[in-house]
Amino acid sequence: MQNVKLSNGVEMPIEGFGVFQVPELSECEKAVSEALNVGYRLIDTAAAYFNEEAVGKAVSKSGIKREDLFITTKLWIQDAGYDKAKQAFQVSLDKLGLDYLDLYLIHQPFSDYYGSWRAIEELYEQGKIRAIGVCNFYPDRLADLCLNAKIKPMVNQIEIHPFFQQQKAIEVMKEFGVQPEAWGPFAEGKFGIFQNETLNEIAKKYGKTAAQVILRWNVQRNVIVIPKTVKKERMEQNFDIWDFELSNEDMQKISTLDLGKSNIIDHFTAETAKFLNGYKIHD
Repeated sequence: MQNVKLSNGVEMPIEGFGVFQVPELSECEKAVSEALNVGYRLIDTAAAYFNEEAVGKAVSKSGIKREDLFITTKLWIQDAGYDKAKQAFQVSLDKLGLDYLDLYLIHQPFSDYYGSWRAIEELYEQGKIRAIGVCNFYPDRLADLCLNAKIKPMVNQIEIHPFFQQQKAIEVMKEFGVQPEAWGPFAEGKFGIFQNETLNEIAKKYGKTAAQVILRWNVQRNVIVIPKTVKKERMEQNFDIWDFELSNEDMQKISTLDLGKSNIIDHFTAETAKFLNGYKIHD
């Protein structure tokens, strides 16, 4: 497993395991336990995924040293603001059964995320979080936060996959020393990504699957990936990407698949802002 070094010197695995859309607690606990057995050490959850308790149970039962794990969770919009963010952080920490977090992210660039960020900066300075960052902050929002915050985000988790490659966003992150992390590295399995002719031709060349090629493509761009699956054989396949390297020619072929936009969610519409602000995770 390779690590990336964040701007504050903390090392973070470049491949982890995501649990988005695994809300059933027993299924999530089993999946995380199996992922840890396969070798994953970065686990990515969120308050809005409703499975922090399951992640915590799997971690507790794993027997793996805490310092060998890298646990991420996220602050939802409903809990934005200085005071509410601090309360929500503690709720997440308690659900996970942990004394500290490795990475805490603002989940969406809506509501009072500046108030949230001030709270998160303080929690970081108090040693309760090893690294802090954001999700879904596109170049304008990310640059604005970096230019005005006391502490710049260390990670920005955004949608990145062959059909939405986000090169401009990655360039802005590099300018501000922010590490890119990909959610939905398989485009959530949509748009025929696993049947794509270009990806499968490249995969055949290396004796790999299209999924393995997609993950390898991202890590070669220095992008952290957090693929999600509840099938152990897929976990093992997704983890088996360290014995080959894509050529520059093949990296270029994959670059031609970029559509330049998301077909999953558009963060620039009023409808998205209304929907996400209206999504409640507690009373």
